[in-house]
Amino acid sequence: MTITDGTGDIDTGVSHDAVAFAAESATDALLARLGHLRERVALLVDRRSAADPTAGDPLRGLYLQEEVVRHLLLRSPEPDRPAPESAHGPADRLAALRLTDLDTAFLLVALAPDLDRTFEPLYGYLNDDVSRRRATVGLALDLCGIPAHEAAGRARFRPTAPLSALGLLTVEEPERPFLTRSLRVPDRVVAHLLGDDTPDATLTGHLHPLPAPSLPYDGQEPGGDGEFTGFVGRLGALLAEGPPLAVYLRERHEGDGLVCVAAALHAAGVAAVRFSGPEERVPELLREARLGGRTVVVSGLSDQPGPLVRALTAAGDVSVLIAGARPYDPQWCESDPLILEAPRQRAATVRAWTDAVGEGSDFDVRATVAPYHLGADRIARAARAARGLAAFDGTPLTAAHLRLAARQQSASGLEQHARRIRPAVDWRDLVLPDRSLSQLHELALRARHRDRVLGDWRLSAGGGRGRGVLGLFAGESGTGKTLSAEVVAAELGLDLYVVQLSSIVDKYVGETEKNLERIFTEADRTDAVLLFDEADAVFGKRSEVKDSHDRYANMESAYLLQRLESFDGIALLTTNLRANIDEAFTRRLDLVVDFPFPDPAQRLALWRHGLTHVPSAPDLELAPLAEEFELAGGSIRSAVVTAAYLAAGRGDTVGAADLLEGARREYRKAGRLVPGEGTW
Repeated sequence: MTITDGTGDIDTGVSHDAVAFAAESATDALLARLGHLRERVALLVDRRSAADPTAGDPLRGLYLQEEVVRHLLLRSPEPDRPAPESAHGPADRLAALRLTDLDTAFLLVALAPDLDRTFEPLYGYLNDDVSRRRATVGLALDLCGIPAHEAAGRARFRPTAPLSALGLLTVEEPERPFLTRSLRVPDRVVAHLLGDDTPDATLTGHLHPLPAPSLPYDGQEPGGDGEFTGFVGRLGALLAEGPPLAVYLRERHEGDGLVCVAAALHAAGVAAVRFSGPEERVPELLREARLGGRTVVVSGLSDQPGPLVRALTAAGDVSVLIAGARPYDPQWCESDPLILEAPRQRAATVRAWTDAVGEGSDFDVRATVAPYHLGADRIARAARAARGLAAFDGTPLTAAHLRLAARQQSASGLEQHARRIRPAVDWRDLVLPDRSLSQLHELALRARHRDRVLGDWRLSAGGGRGRGVLGLFAGESGTGKTLSAEVVAAELGLDLYVVQLSSIVDKYVGETEKNLERIFTEADRTDAVLLFDEADAVFGKRSEVKDSHDRYANMESAYLLQRLESFDGIALLTTNLRANIDEAFTRRLDLVVDFPFPDPAQRLALWRHGLTHVPSAPDLELAPLAEEFELAGGSIRSAVVTAAYLAAGRGDTVGAADLLEGARREYRKAGRLVPGEGTW
């Protein structure tokens, strides 16, 4: 076959006859299928009209004769067939709903047209209206032998009666007289009674699987899960014994409550449905739980959880477990749930990481994931993401993949008030005295093991104090304070957030504290390192109160002192003037790291480090620069950048003259006298 494009014929390798034959064959196959369908329709018409007294009636379907009704009553919809032994028929599932005999009878009356179409004309005949082919309130009462004027029977169709309140029956057409209102069984209930437990379509996107519990729980293993194990056992016993229970689990870290719930449900052998959505979907959710005999689990509450909590706890016949970071507010509902604090499951979290990563990893999983406080569901997602990153790189799974995936799962609102830095440095980028480097390594060590030391070994100071790690970096500008914070964040596998003072300091009284509270709250729940650059602007010394300005400034400092006590994250403060930091803040710091001005040997190392990736002259002498120009690390880097631009402009490598000019410019920027200008 050839196709002409205006410039010549293109040979496709397929003949025109072959294409035409294929198209005709496809059409013939489709027409054949339609022919088979027409034959089946004809057979069904013949079968039904053979015994239908109204087959030749031109007004068929507009009215029903008594002869036709009796024919329908004698008709069997399909031959009897035995049900599979494992099947649970409608009768079994009706019994599981625990309705009264009368309510069960009413439900069957309303259900009949959804199971057997022959009930539609029968109900139309009994309703004296062939267009009303569903049961009505009056018809249901008549079929169950209850007088239409009896109040007790009529009450079974009220919105607050069990059938309607449980979502099993809908009384439609409220504008009609009570006895002529139609009854309908929701499609979800019909499907359940027939053995189909596909969730209601309105709940699509709102139901989620529970995280798999990391069992068995061993309270004696290193990691201190004894408290967690005891908590799970007690909660599981309550769920197994009944009656329906409402519990609010306050979690300090996102996911803690959900993992506790999953473990307790597993221990109790209780099925559950996990929900996250608006309160408008609660009726369908509770019906889903009732049909399956399951407990409702809710996590990830919104900013206004009151309506949702109230709707969930008002039912009273379904166990509801709610996990959230907010303190419980009695205004949320009239009947308070059981309020508990979710314990931290450190050893179980490590096992969850290990299970999610799988066997065969050539790195220390425990050390890699120690800085993260993710819930079990996010751990599984992070592990999947890490494997995807490794597949993209075409390499085995590494600690770097796992850290990057974990950071992606630690959602943060800190970017509204802080500048995010994804660390791209390591310890090799630091040129510091041994003492300072040792303290930075200790800072990272504290961040990794704070849960064990402060929690398991009970070395927390008490008084509601948090498990945060606080450090102060003090030194002149350019001595490496911010770079060191980035290196510590990189060592921990966390992002660094530099707090923008312009976004938190407010001229109005109390607003600065509110902005700081938002930052600390978000940092508490986020796996990140928080950096307050130029911290003396916020953490300055309190002064003697001489006017209202002093009083409000001292109130701000007092708030910060209290907030640091309960902080659970990692915060680093930098200052050029250590003496300006209030001593009360200093007492609450874990480490104070001094960044001295570099001596000639360190300056030489900084010059060499700055030129590591820069094309340089082979005979370049850096020792005279390090001796003559007293520059900090930041200034040396700026001088190297200036020299690199000068060399790039010439299309040459960096020479001594370029570096000298860069160093001189740094001196001039600082307003200092350039040593030996014109003679070096």
